[in-house]
Amino acid sequence: MGLMRWRLDISYDGTAFSGWAAQPGRRTVQGELEGWLARILRLAEPAPLTCAGRTDAGVHARDQVAHLDLPDDLPVDANDLIRRLARVLPDDLAVRRIAAAPDGFDARFSAIWRRYVYRLADSLCEPDPLLRNQIAAVRTPLDIQAMNTVAAGLLGLHDFAAFCRPRAGATTVRTLLELAVARGQNAVEVTVRADAFCHSMVRSLVGALVAVGSGRRDQAWLESIAAAAVRDPSVTVLPARGLTLEEVGYPPDRQLGERAEQARTRRELAVDAGRA
Repeated sequence: MGLMRWRLDISYDGTAFSGWAAQPGRRTVQGELEGWLARILRLAEPAPLTCAGRTDAGVHARDQVAHLDLPDDLPVDANDLIRRLARVLPDDLAVRRIAAAPDGFDARFSAIWRRYVYRLADSLCEPDPLLRNQIAAVRTPLDIQAMNTVAAGLLGLHDFAAFCRPRAGATTVRTLLELAVARGQNAVEVTVRADAFCHSMVRSLVGALVAVGSGRRDQAWLESIAAAAVRDPSVTVLPARGLTLEEVGYPPDRQLGERAEQARTRRELAVDAGRA
């Protein structure tokens, strides 16, 4: 008996979840979905879901991507499965799309980038109580231009250890593709896009930008901690509720398998690469 891989596109309000990853005794996105899929499909035991990026407790997702391997002789009607899930899932979780995955697809390793947006309300924003679970508040007005200026220096391939919680055996080398700040009526939005992220990286990066935008720190401070490439306690990790995984990017179908193999290779900075 073989397996068939399915792609799921998922949205959730992370407020009441203890993150994506299944944990005994805790309500998680993975646990909720795997449990209901097993019941609907009458599986002997839940089939594990693999996602593009594990979100922490309180973090939201507009378009999380996951894959699921099911026996290829199991009759699955994707549209019917979406409808049945919609009837049983809680209102803070939705599966928006289910489709047979193309050859070589891996929700995690085939991804070429993830795009997050962190939303802040400073003293210049109009407060909106309807968005209270998606926006984090800061007390002082933020200098958007100053934040964008220092953000530009962080783009590219770097060791982002200063902004990551260390994990044994894991690399903190990442390629930051986009880091931009824009002001809207109800929120200051910080868009962060990279090939991958390490633990707490987005919330730490935004915390560093806020320190500069509020005038508490300057560009020299940010450049020095980034260059040190070690976890720095002076960097504030902002609350989870302001963060949303907005989108995951993948290459053309013919490149999915190749990309997955590349992503499984541990990355290191070349000795002479510096911090461009």
